[in-house]
Amino acid sequence: MQNPYRAALLALLCSGFVMAQEQPATPPPPIVNSVMVKQLPDYPGKEVLILTVEYPPGGADPVHRHDAHGFVYVLEGSVVMGVAGSKEVTLNVGESFHEGPQDLHTVGRNASQDKPARFVVFLLKDVNKPPVIPVD
Repeated sequence: MQNPYRAALLALLCSGFVMAQEQPATPPPPIVNSVMVKQLPDYPGKEVLILTVEYPPGGADPVHRHDAHGFVYVLEGSVVMGVAGSKEVTLNVGESFHEGPQDLHTVGRNASQDKPARFVVFLLKDVNKPPVIPVD
């Protein structure tokens, strides 16, 4: 005959393991800070926007577009980036990524669940256009 306490303990341990594996429904959003905005007289109607972005552990962006040329350079940690139609890539410190004005940014997240990641973004965009365009 099997011990009823053993079965209860096994059920409790298994349920705790499943709960520990669950991820939050919505990942923590990035922390974005503007560093500089500079209009480019040689390119009328264009400007460069420089941002720093920090993904908290497990942080991610929703799907979006930039309607700009975007250049990412990783300062700390590792990030996973991807655009529609291309394979996602994991970038480490010192590595870079580009997305164009027509690209749909489908993946942008911290590769780590326990360490932050930071990167700088240079956007070459039209003056007065928003830097991020949400996509449903």
